[in-house]
Amino acid sequence: MDRPNYITPAGYAVLSAEYRQLLGEERPKLVDVISWAAGNGDRSENGDYIYGRKRLREIDRRAAFLARRMKAAKVIDPTQQPDRSKIYFGATVTIADEDDNHRTLTLVDDDETEAGEGRIGWNAPLARALRGAGIGDVRRVELPGGEREYEVMAITYPSPEGFADEN
Repeated sequence: MDRPNYITPAGYAVLSAEYRQLLGEERPKLVDVISWAAGNGDRSENGDYIYGRKRLREIDRRAAFLARRMKAAKVIDPTQQPDRSKIYFGATVTIADEDDNHRTLTLVDDDETEAGEGRIGWNAPLARALRGAGIGDVRRVELPGGEREYEVMAITYPSPEGFADEN
């Protein structure tokens, strides 16, 4: 990863908790099971041993991935955004398309994406098109369904007290 992994403090906490859980709890328990299974004799037909080794590789791969993501992470707290008139990481944005359909989106880290809740990844095509835009700006974006234009209707950031500041 040659670019920083922008992430919210909450998103970083989730990655860190998963990493600690994998290496601090799940992996040691699995190593104990594998050791016990290895002591039972023939490993070629030992399901606990075979499954355990497979699961251990999965845990190691996931832990390595999480370690790389956390190493590249640049924690950005949206509550500390000094320029709230433009769209930057952590902004909640209301946009309108050509048919005047309104959508509200929050630009978050790619690991925190949840489309059903309106959280889109910072590197998604729509998020890239909206970066730096202000209220009233129209941005064009190439989506899988074709080219669309969106007008920025509102920009909000969470405030330090937990209430949204709107521009």
